[in-house]
Amino acid sequence: MNFINHQNCGQIIFTQKLNIMENIKILRGKTGAGMVDCKKALDESGNDINKAIEILRKKGIAKAAQRSDREAAEGVIKVALSSDAKTGYLVEINAETDFVVRSEKFQMFAEKVVRLIMEKQPKDLVELMTLNFDHSTIKENLDSLSGVIGEKLDIKRYEMLNSAGTVAVYSHMGGRIGVLVALDKEGQSDIAYDVAMQIAAANPKYIRPEDILADEINKEKEIYKEQLLREGKPENMIEKIMAGKLAKFYEEVCLIKQEYIKDDSKKVEDILGHVKVERFIRYSL
Repeated sequence: MNFINHQNCGQIIFTQKLNIMENIKILRGKTGAGMVDCKKALDESGNDINKAIEILRKKGIAKAAQRSDREAAEGVIKVALSSDAKTGYLVEINAETDFVVRSEKFQMFAEKVVRLIMEKQPKDLVELMTLNFDHSTIKENLDSLSGVIGEKLDIKRYEMLNSAGTVAVYSHMGGRIGVLVALDKEGQSDIAYDVAMQIAAANPKYIRPEDILADEINKEKEIYKEQLLREGKPENMIEKIMAGKLAKFYEEVCLIKQEYIKDDSKKVEDILGHVKVERFIRYSL
């Protein structure tokens, strides 16, 4: 009995060590900090990765947390646009290997799915998977193709974007990134396409500063203040320096405040003029 308990205890400890090592690996990938610093931050945070990121940033030994993790799965992101530029479609279809993604069977399936999406306009992924497809459903065809190819295939996500103004779509890196964007005025396809390209390249999180939740801004301020105090900056200068840091933060995460990728002397808001961005969706593999 003691031997069994000993064995179980050893297994638990081993599993815990594996979990800690995995969290250190994740934290290093998100922050660029060293292994020892990551281990200390995880110990201090009770193994909470998000809290550990804050601890490292406050100590000035971590870059800002990445806004989105890269997906491990291979696949392709397909975009499509209605002829009147009022509706855009975005779908991610996955396989286990790039070899399968590039295969004729997979690419033909993906193209058929896009054509069906444009024809039937499913409202969400659940409805998409039940659409009629070659005398069965998309889900059944996907499972059948998975059996033929010998890899797990999946349609991970799908969205449709409508506007009374102008919608544009953009695909980058052979389907590794896909973007939909809606502007509030009609006949703006050229500007909308440029904005979609900007979103693909610069990966904004919000459209404008006022879209950011107060909690997120307060957290950034707290981190900046801690950094500045550690640097020995005088108390009466901290607010002024923080204002500059916040402006830089807005330039990173807010679309309209970003440098325009085609002309870095301008901001995106400059090229928009009186046109407003209603919404955007960005998928990345």
